[in-house]
Order: sequence, then C-alpha cells, then structure tokens
Amino acid sequence: MLTRRTFLAVAAGAAAFGRGVRRALAGETAKTASGAPPAHPVAVSSENGLRAVQRAVERMRGGADPLDAIVEGVAIIEDDPADMTVGYGGVPNEEGVVQLDASVMHGPTGRAGAVAAVEGVKNPARLAKLVMETTDHILLVGAGARRFAEQNGVPIENLLTPKARKVWLYWKQNLANDDNWLEPPRDKLDPEVREFIDKYGADIFHEPRHGTVHVSGVDTRGDLAGCTSTSGLFFKIPGRAGDSPIIGAGCYTDNDVGSAGSTGRGEADILVCGGHTVVEMMRQGKSPEEACLEALKRIAASTRDTRLLDAKGRPKFSIKFYAVNKRGAYGSASMWGGPPEKPARFSVADGRGARLENCAFLFPGKPAR
Repeated sequence: MLTRRTFLAVAAGAAAFGRGVRRALAGETAKTASGAPPAHPVAVSSENGLRAVQRAVERMRGGADPLDAIVEGVAIIEDDPADMTVGYGGVPNEEGVVQLDASVMHGPTGRAGAVAAVEGVKNPARLAKLVMETTDHILLVGAGARRFAEQNGVPIENLLTPKARKVWLYWKQNLANDDNWLEPPRDKLDPEVREFIDKYGADIFHEPRHGTVHVSGVDTRGDLAGCTSTSGLFFKIPGRAGDSPIIGAGCYTDNDVGSAGSTGRGEADILVCGGHTVVEMMRQGKSPEEACLEALKRIAASTRDTRLLDAKGRPKFSIKFYAVNKRGAYGSASMWGGPPEKPARFSVADGRGARLENCAFLFPGKPAR
C-alpha cells in the first residue's frame, strides 16, 4: 500500500525530475536568454508606474524579495486618487461601483495569485499576493475575494472618490439623447470633470478606455517577479475582468527566462496569452523589445472583428507590453507609437535611476477613433 509519506517522496522526486527535464530541454537557449545576473536591480513598468519602479528598485537594492519590492511599488499607484485607472479613485463600472483586478507571479517559487472584480480593497495587488501565499488557489473573484480579504483583516473601504463619482454621473448624462438624464452645458462643467476630459480626451465617454499599472523586475541574484493592478475598462459591465488578473495574459514570470505584462485592451491580450507569449519569445533568444513586438504582431493578426479595425485593417485600440529578462535587459512595445508630441512611453529603473523611455511600436501615430 502506498503511504502518505511514500506518496510525498515520490511526488517530490517527480517534481525534481520535471525541473531537470525542463532545464535540459531549455538547454543553451535558456543560457543565451539569461546570461549573468544583472549588476543592479531592474524594474520596468507602464508610464504611470515611474514611482513604482523607483520604489521597487530601491527595495530590491536593499535585499528585498523582488515580488515584495514590486508590490510595494505598485501600492504607491493604487493609493493615489489622482491615477483614476488603478486602486483608490479608479473609474467605476456602469453602476458606479469600483471593482479592481490584480495578479502577481513570483519567479523563485513559480507561484502566482490573483483577484478579480473585488470591491472595497484599495490594494488588490497585496490581496493577490495573500492569495498566493496562504491558499492553494490562484484566482479569487467578486464576493469571494472580498470575503477572503475580510477574513484576513484587510480593511474594506469606499473606493469611489468624489471626483470619480462626478465623472461617472457625467458619463450617465451623456449615454443617450433620449433618456431621463440632461447633459450639463459645456461651459458649466464641474472643474474635476473638465480636468478628467482634458487628461483622457473628449471622446472618453463614448470610446472604450483602459488603465492599468504593470511592473516586472529582476534583482541582482537574477530572481524575477511581476505584478499587474487595474480598475479595468472605464464604466465596464459589472463583473468584467480583463487580462490583468489572468496569469499568462496580463502577467507572467518564469525565473529561468524573464517577466512580462501588459496594459490596454485586455480582451485582445487574453486571446493570445500575451504575457506568456512575450516570455516564450525571450526564451527563444529574442530581446525583451523584440518579444513585446512579436506579441503585438499576433494580436494584430488575430483581430478580425471589423468594429475593432481601422480602414487599413489595423487594430484601432491601444495595448502595450513590458518585459525584463534574467540578465536585466528590458524593453517595451506599443501597438501605436503615438503622435510626435506625445509618444508612447514606459517607465524603467536601474543603476541609472528611474526614467521614462519611448516604446517601440508596431504602427506609427495613434489609432483612429
């Protein structure tokens, strides 16, 4: 009879054998993609994550685990009501409720955690990390994720700020000309609503828009981690989850190779398993930038719905990828390069400090609306 102790011993042996096979199959490709560990910690992020990568690198430089460092950096963005795409102050769903998504992946252990459509939790990335550390699950959603937070003593808060509420009400007023809502005169718009329109564009209330922060990082030991956090599609259908909480889409990390994630149209990313695709391209020897571009090419080739394409058959939505490999090389690529006066950018921090750099891109300019 197979005892529990014997079973565990066999299982451990099988796991070790599997790791050995994996490394053998990776062979020289993994060595080529990895090389020596970086001299300095490196973190790469979306444009809104400049403070996040700075904090992450500071913490990794002090010896912190890469995931601990990254989640701490992401919390800065989640706590900031001025960033209305993440955490506290995020744009609510169509019912005026803020629902947040997040995922984390830890390279050294190969473990992951995620939450989706969770309400009342200001720092969903920390909650996703708690799912990873304390449960045998990877993804908790909705009321279950909130209950898990309550059981672990995580404060439940009202995340709808006065500004986000005003923006949501203005959106409702602009939904249709024949409903019961009256659109306010443009010259009498609330200043906070006007500020929102100036930042995100006048068509923000009629075109799908997204917002997210992703951070991937590697420490001086060559250990990797990734994290993605978002309030999701503006005014989304309640319960909608994009790519951010999906391991392999909005976030993916392989400690032998690299880490990657994305921001933008999550539905497009899910269909090509974008984060995983980027890491696999790096495993084959592509640079982080080249790997990000390859994922974008796959999205462009697989997008066939005419409502999502411009007159030239190109996707008319925005999506970006960010990646770092085991030796500290980094890169980012955007579906669209943006206008010359406002190019698509990403954040990076390393031994030269924290800064913004221009993304590589698949198509010049900006998508047609």
